[in-house]
Amino acid sequence: MTLHVLVLDDEPAVRQILAATLEKAGCDVEQASCVREAHAKLAAGGIDVAFCDICLPDGNGIDVVRQARASGLETRFIMVTAFASIDTAIEAMRAGAADYIIKPLRNEEVLHRLRQAGELKLIRDENRMLRTLVMGESDSTYAFTAPEMRKLDRLIEKVAPTDSTVLISGESGVGKSQVARAIHRQSSRADALFLPINCGAIPDSLVESEFFGHTRGAFTGADKTRKGLFLQAEGGTILLDEIGELPLPVQSTLLQVLEEKQIRQVGSERVQPINVRIIAATNRNLGEMVASGKFRQDLFFRLSVFHIQVPPLRKLREDIPGLIRFLLRRPGAPSGASEASLDPLAEEILLAHDWPGNVRELKNAIERALILAEGGRITLADLPPEITKAPRRPSDAPAPAADFIGNLPEMIHKFEINVLTQAVSEAGGDRRVAAQRLGIALSTLYRKLEEHEKLGK
Repeated sequence: MTLHVLVLDDEPAVRQILAATLEKAGCDVEQASCVREAHAKLAAGGIDVAFCDICLPDGNGIDVVRQARASGLETRFIMVTAFASIDTAIEAMRAGAADYIIKPLRNEEVLHRLRQAGELKLIRDENRMLRTLVMGESDSTYAFTAPEMRKLDRLIEKVAPTDSTVLISGESGVGKSQVARAIHRQSSRADALFLPINCGAIPDSLVESEFFGHTRGAFTGADKTRKGLFLQAEGGTILLDEIGELPLPVQSTLLQVLEEKQIRQVGSERVQPINVRIIAATNRNLGEMVASGKFRQDLFFRLSVFHIQVPPLRKLREDIPGLIRFLLRRPGAPSGASEASLDPLAEEILLAHDWPGNVRELKNAIERALILAEGGRITLADLPPEITKAPRRPSDAPAPAADFIGNLPEMIHKFEINVLTQAVSEAGGDRRVAAQRLGIALSTLYRKLEEHEKLGK
């Protein structure tokens, strides 16, 4: 593994000797003589290790470290300092440097620190790969184009680099956990653990023990000390999914943890500091729960420092056609997914459905259809019954597709006009609203209705 190293020192002799030593060890080396040059080279990306002098002509190395950390760079900084400046080196480590080395530099010590940096980079890369395999994280995600999702992306981009607590709300299946993962991936904690916890799946009597751990003998059955999820996620991010399911006593304890950044194991008198970012998610209205006394108001205010509302799929209808095609060809989909196509009638049904289960329901419907599809073509028969069954309608509405007889083109024609006219009827005659609900352009709706009028019903 070749490391990309930056040597930052204003003394040419020191800089060149150190660079030569590192190049001889197989590193790709860049040099900088001042803070301005260092910022430019670091901003370009790819620097694994930086040997950084502290006293520089246009600033100091501590400022370089602080700016790199604020920018989310993963560069490992090793400060180079004289013996008399050890206190300053320690200050640099508090700012985010990994280590320091004292002048005059010895080759053996430089190479030892370099090996340590290489081993840590290897572990970090392996951990990232394992997370991708175990948690299914991937860069292959659908890029929504709806204005609501562009706003959501901007909120994620703004809050991710901070350590702010985030509350994500939205209906079941809209992708709240994916939003939380995106925040984690774009944060400075990306190399640490992302730990999702389903608060509704833990029995009330065990929540506190699961969260914060317990000592041996703390309660019946506690035959050994347990670390707890908050300590397991040290340095990373915890997602408290279904936060509205937490019992009130645990809500009080969680508020204290958020305020004091420390936990106490069940059965212990000792408090332990924690460094964990907390993201909460819910499909319930926490404001209404506060009003009814089922959720603590102070915890609600503390969790919702930064609130993200994820829109339901029915408000993103312009994205449904693209999302369907993405799910048909996405990596990891069942065999033949990249070649699957949609029968026009099946596509009309998918576009007209309201998707109460949101993206999760659409994803499940497509995966089921891919399994059932013959010859790589999805037909109406391959879709889930709850999607294809006829909705309740007025007595004078056109008959459902199941009542049609004739050849396939005739059945498709009759079903399409049924869907179109029913949508217009349910929209109170407002064709613009009907087109939005169907996920098609208003001009397309007019054209289709005119075509059907010419062909006759």
